[in-house]
Amino acid sequence: MPLKQTFGFLGAGRMASALAGGMVKSGLIKGRQLVASDVVQVALRSFTKSTGGRTAKSNAEVLRKADVIVIAVKPHQVAEVLNELTDQITSKHLFISIAAGVKLAELEEALGGKARVIRVMPNTPALVGEGASGFARGSHAKAADAKLAKQLLESVGMAVEVSERLINSITGLSGSGPAYGFQMIEAMSDGAVAAGLPRDLATPLAAQTLLGAAKMVLETGEHPGKLKDMVTSPGGTTIEGLHEMEAAGVRDGLMNAVRAATDKAEKLG
Repeated sequence: MPLKQTFGFLGAGRMASALAGGMVKSGLIKGRQLVASDVVQVALRSFTKSTGGRTAKSNAEVLRKADVIVIAVKPHQVAEVLNELTDQITSKHLFISIAAGVKLAELEEALGGKARVIRVMPNTPALVGEGASGFARGSHAKAADAKLAKQLLESVGMAVEVSERLINSITGLSGSGPAYGFQMIEAMSDGAVAAGLPRDLATPLAAQTLLGAAKMVLETGEHPGKLKDMVTSPGGTTIEGLHEMEAAGVRDGLMNAVRAATDKAEKLG
């Protein structure tokens, strides 16, 4: 069902453009329902070109024209930007923040204490429509606000609602996770090159292999361990490769990576 609200973006960078573009592409809204502001003119031009949205000369203009405000400026800019808008907030406004590390309490305080706020942890695959996002609602946000945020985020991937205390865990898993995947693809490609496969074949095959494995987990609903066992024949090639991964501590390394990134997110917050 198409949405009727107008969506304003404070900041028109790549993630803002990805979210806005995903909403338009999925049919949730029309480009004319978008308006954005940004001090970087190149970003604004890119936003309008990719989404069909309008531009505003100021953040205050975005607030006047939009019902839902997506906070997409850098984390260190959030308080200053929002403090300038506090006296212009109305009961119609819903704020959705994708500023990493900025807590709901900080957002609500900067917005005067009574605003409806949703905090989101998106990730970069949203740029290609395969995002994995977590979101938490503030103390004044309603169930309808959470539903709308989920619709927005699902236009560029999948989204789950969690309590705010779990946002850092999602940061360690989904927020940082694409980098783990990229490193795995690079390493698998390197291994294939070492085994004689040309690089221009190795990298796309490695990437498609991980994409296919991920789709099997999501679409079958089976436990990854069961799917792994289905590929692993007695005395075959796969068990040899898995044995080397265990010896190298790949499983332990990935688990530690998620925990370390989560811990860092907590410290930064």
